[in-house]
Amino acid sequence: MADPDHQQLDEKEVYSVWAIPPDDLRHKLKALMATLRADFGGPEFDPHVTVVGALRLRPADALCHLQSAASSLRPFSARVSAVSRGSFFYQCVYLLLDPTPEVVDASAHCCAHFGYVNSTPYMPHLSLLYGDLTEEEKEKARARADELAEGIVGTTFEISKIALFKTDTEDKSLKSWEEIAVCELMKDK
Repeated sequence: MADPDHQQLDEKEVYSVWAIPPDDLRHKLKALMATLRADFGGPEFDPHVTVVGALRLRPADALCHLQSAASSLRPFSARVSAVSRGSFFYQCVYLLLDPTPEVVDASAHCCAHFGYVNSTPYMPHLSLLYGDLTEEEKEKARARADELAEGIVGTTFEISKIALFKTDTEDKSLKSWEEIAVCELMKDK
């Protein structure tokens, strides 16, 4: 007879790795995101920059990969360049980040630790609104976000934390999404 606890540990879940903005910026982003949700709908989620997209792993392996990646990654800077809109649910309206070598290398570093291969070139961004909106609605939401993001666009901020999140992409309500672990990135001594 199989041990149910052992069987559960072997089940794979969908995880993503997120770079977490500093607290002062997170508070501004949460307010901006709440206003966009009130105006255009969509689920609530934490402000983040995806550094490793959704992949299926065993929980212990995912945590081990996160800790390994974080132990050899230093804090890095990111700059918000514009408000933009995308073509699918998870990239409805977002802040586009400059794809500096520092930002792109941080994602490549983490992807290597997870054995993740991007199917498209990495586009660093911080989503503000998830949704299945028409092109006209997306443009209205982008324009509203542009108004609300005054003082955020052009901002450079330091990322000193990465986090492992359970992110079942089939769940567009995001109710199953869950923070698993956060790792502080250590500066060189």
